[in-house]
Amino acid sequence: MSGPGQKDFSVFYLRAFSHSLLHALKNLLPIILVVTFFQLIILQQIPDNLGSMAFGLLIVAIGVALFLQGLELSIFPVGKSLSNQFAKKGSVAVLLAFGFAMGFSAVIAEPALIAVADQAQRISGGRIDSLTLRGLIAISVGLVVALGIFRTIFGYPLHWFMITGYIIVVIVTWFAPEEIVGLAYDSGGVTTNVVTVPLVAALGIGLAASIRGRNPLIDGFGLVALAVMVPMITVQVYGMLVYSGNPDTGELILTNETDTPASTGITGILLDLVEMVRDVLPIILTVLIFQYLVLRRKLSNPRKVVFGFTLVILGLYAFVVGLKMGLFPIGTSMAEPALIAIGKQAEEAAAGMLNGNVIRILVAVGVAIGITIGVHRIITGDSIHYYIMAGYVLVICLTALAPRYIVALAYDLGGVTTSEVTVPLVTALGIGLASSIDGRNVLIDGFGLIAFASIFPIVTVMAYAIVSQFVSDRRKVTQ
Repeated sequence: MSGPGQKDFSVFYLRAFSHSLLHALKNLLPIILVVTFFQLIILQQIPDNLGSMAFGLLIVAIGVALFLQGLELSIFPVGKSLSNQFAKKGSVAVLLAFGFAMGFSAVIAEPALIAVADQAQRISGGRIDSLTLRGLIAISVGLVVALGIFRTIFGYPLHWFMITGYIIVVIVTWFAPEEIVGLAYDSGGVTTNVVTVPLVAALGIGLAASIRGRNPLIDGFGLVALAVMVPMITVQVYGMLVYSGNPDTGELILTNETDTPASTGITGILLDLVEMVRDVLPIILTVLIFQYLVLRRKLSNPRKVVFGFTLVILGLYAFVVGLKMGLFPIGTSMAEPALIAIGKQAEEAAAGMLNGNVIRILVAVGVAIGITIGVHRIITGDSIHYYIMAGYVLVICLTALAPRYIVALAYDLGGVTTSEVTVPLVTALGIGLASSIDGRNVLIDGFGLIAFASIFPIVTVMAYAIVSQFVSDRRKVTQ
């Protein structure tokens, strides 16, 4: 359709894009402050690539803005619409099948998981098979998303699922071989990427909103948390089978394969865009199959949805290009697009109870604390078993004490910290440290940093909610 309607849409979109761009630039401000402080105060020098870094920041902001606009036009409305239609259809089996298909298709092609699985196969000398590992994780995520949908439909409290699940995680960790523990926890973290998280969150929120008696904040979140937890169990069980015989892990041959060079020329740009399409394609196919073949209904506005998915792909591409231009060494957790997206969803679902900026700061502090503790463990050579088990015992205790409205969101936020930005950087840091320190085993000590980056945001968010609730209760008593 052309004419005034198209013109109105263009004006509306440009206004929305400019708002998202300003929002993204505001969220990048902490990165600018960190760079300025360390370069001028600590290092006392101006970086040689200052212009490239500044331009990279601008491209990152544009990428995040495009990505968020794409989510609003495609992934969010499609996810919520499918949830509503399935709920009205009243078929639990179809909903569970959709949840499994969505979880499996999103994870099996996840680039961060592919990278980690390939690293594990190479470092283990082939004992850990990359494709088997990815298949187990994808099946686990598919089943657990279906379980999360089942929980939402019947209204079972999430905290019992999480407490029971992490007790099992801790018990399995006690018996698991040390060669698999760090990888297992990292595998749980890399299942949640910038496309999967918003779609799964939209699915849960849409389903909770369409069922009478459900609260979008309490019942809508939690699918991401379950998708992070269960692969930790299955991968450790897989490790018990793989390492039940000779524990020799083979020799490590370090290469520069993990480095991602900046693409140059038209060919490089096209290849990068093709990779972005490949990462999003399984989810698009799942949505189309269930929309047209199961529900037998057309999309309400297919052009808008296609335009939205195009913006998602272009936004991701611009985001990655910006990172390649000088942002990888900087504290990127404050700019994670998945974190920004789910923070916005939480703020809307909470109806004024939560502030998206506060959430992002709490998560960033948690990631910083977690990675610091993880690096300390690698340097000292302590067993990861005790660190991980102690961390999740703390999480279990906080889960029992935290207000119910924050539990699901806190666990989901622990998952969204490990996305396209964080995973390659943190994985390279862990493997690089372990390979540089005498007496460290890269397979045992190199993995695990992603796990710490996932645990401590849960701790900081729930601890903040507990303190806030305590202060609020005290004020009510004294009034």
